[in-house]
Parts: sequence; structure tokens; C-alpha cells
Amino acid sequence: MNICGCLVHVTPETTQSAQAAIAGTNGAEVHAASEDGRIVVVVEDTPEKMASETIMDLHQIPGVISLTLTYHHFEDLAETRPHLNASRQI
Repeated sequence: MNICGCLVHVTPETTQSAQAAIAGTNGAEVHAASEDGRIVVVVEDTPEKMASETIMDLHQIPGVISLTLTYHHFEDLAETRPHLNASRQI
């Protein structure tokens, strides 16, 4: 599991269209937006793309000035599952 919190800055006149484009991107979810062009986005891995690839795609949306990674969480789901052959200690 790979989760990235990002702050996207866009030109104020493209805030609505950029927000719609981000929301339409698989693996990206808009959580907040301001009229001055700041958009809070969470990006996750999908079966098709890693989060880092999706972030690079978001840079290409018209009006995007910058995208800053503000939070990152990675967890290997295989490591969090209990091992079936693990011996129990009492």
C-alpha cells in the first residue's frame, strides 16, 4: 500500500478544470480546493500504475504550476499478514 498526500498549485483561472481533471484520474482523490489555486490531493497505487507515475501524470494537467509531496506512507501488505506456518508460543 502506497499513499501520498500532495498539494497541487494551479493557476487560479484553471482551478475548477484542473480539479475535475485530477478527480478523473484513477488513483487520485481531491480532498479540498481553494479559489486561489491550491488543491489537496491523495494519490494511491492502482493495479495499473504506481502512485509515483500518477503524480507525474498530474504534473501534465493544464494549469498545474507545481505539485508537492507533503505526506507519504508505504506499507508492504505481505508483511502485515499473519504467517500460516508460524508456531504459537504460549
